[in-house]
Amino acid sequence: MYNVTIRYFEELNFFLPRNQRDRDLLYSFSGRRSVKDLIESMGIPHVEVDVIFVNGVSVSFSYIVNDDDRINVYPDFKLSGTGGILKPGVSPPAETKFVLDVHLRKLARDMRLLGFDVDYADNRDDAILAEISHRENRILLTCDRQLLMRKIVSRGIIVRSRDPGVQIIEVIERLHLHDQISPFTRCIECNGTIESIDIYNAEFAVERSIVPEGVLSWCKDYFLCTSCRKIYWKGSHYDRLSLKLEKVLNRLDAGSKAPQ
Repeated sequence: MYNVTIRYFEELNFFLPRNQRDRDLLYSFSGRRSVKDLIESMGIPHVEVDVIFVNGVSVSFSYIVNDDDRINVYPDFKLSGTGGILKPGVSPPAETKFVLDVHLRKLARDMRLLGFDVDYADNRDDAILAEISHRENRILLTCDRQLLMRKIVSRGIIVRSRDPGVQIIEVIERLHLHDQISPFTRCIECNGTIESIDIYNAEFAVERSIVPEGVLSWCKDYFLCTSCRKIYWKGSHYDRLSLKLEKVLNRLDAGSKAPQ
């Protein structure tokens, strides 16, 4: 039998029963085990962990736990420009990209509204989500901790809130994405980029048939999704989205000014 003392810090306590939070835990197990296996056996997804100290020395996930080890486990460091969850040995991505599980449809649309590159489909299983995250170096957002425990997943977080209105605030604040917000630059339907289109351009002549005649009579500024070819204009739907966006930005601004 191996006996160790382990403590989780800050937001990692979210995954523990209340009576085990913010305290030293005595943990016993049999057989050789890596510190990664030990941590995940206690319900903590490895991608939520950034730094591990054993007996005061920083170790990797592959460290083999010894009897009487003292283990301190810290959450992801907030590394500006890398989505907040850069792991040792993982190069910073050229851009912050995401893939979301099937339960986060509203969050996917809200993130696209703010200009984030979000891959989402409502018919994917866990294996496909993990593969997309791994292959495309996308941050995996999910409410399922078992999904984040898959070996090939190296970047991801658990979305704590079940309220879509709160989820967008949570993700931006946890991953320090404030400076990457670029509203109305992505299609909320397909994630394609949006560009302005000249009404006198031949390309607009091809797409104008989907614009109501009433809109054509007054609107001169249009925007085209380069992927699904959806046409956007600043009508009532734009006004509703602008109001929603304003509420999100106000909440983020209020949060940044709150006493620490």
